[in-house]
Amino acid sequence: MENLPKPIRLLVPIAALLVAIVVISGCGTTNPDIARGRVLFTKDCGVCHTLAQAGTTATIGPDLDDAFAAAREAGMDGATIEGVVKAQVDNPRPSIGNPASAMPAHVAEGTDLDDIAAYLGKYAGVPGAKPPEVEGGPGAQVFASQGCGSCHTLAAANSGGTTGPDLDEALPGQSAAEIEESIVDPEAKIEPGYPKGVMPQEFGEKLSEEELEQLIEFLMESAGKE
Repeated sequence: MENLPKPIRLLVPIAALLVAIVVISGCGTTNPDIARGRVLFTKDCGVCHTLAQAGTTATIGPDLDDAFAAAREAGMDGATIEGVVKAQVDNPRPSIGNPASAMPAHVAEGTDLDDIAAYLGKYAGVPGAKPPEVEGGPGAQVFASQGCGSCHTLAAANSGGTTGPDLDEALPGQSAAEIEESIVDPEAKIEPGYPKGVMPQEFGEKLSEEELEQLIEFLMESAGKE
């Protein structure tokens, strides 16, 4: 190395340090699981945010499709969106000091956050994004597309939301009319232990008559059966 010109000799240790940093940082990396990220998002984030691909329609927090659509049009790539998501989860902005209406810090961490951020990096703000097709018939598709699993547990739909009642426990024995009322007029009867104003009240307008019938049929056939 002594035979090298002085400028090159000065660069050698810097280059070695950069290589070491890359190697060290690469040792702990894993490939994020985007499918798992969707499940975690619907369960932990979909109760506050709208995202077309997740089928969530909550309006407590920003609509993430609207939030990132303009950024994508301006050239922001998925990796940059992942970084933005992670930074926002770790240090939410704006912080208004009201836990009832402000996003708490660290709602997800570690691998969970990696998977959620990768999922949003792929789908948030992407034109035409929609929920994947699911098995179980048209009613199961309505359940998935409307993001019902982000708030409710239903074994047949592989959902584990806890914001609303566990449908495997709450629905067996109910009539079609009772289930319909709980969908289109959720404030009419509140399940014990759950507050008012949590479930969206626009499903009566949002769902077509056929979709509503399909959803009710799916719930009656599936709830409590697995």
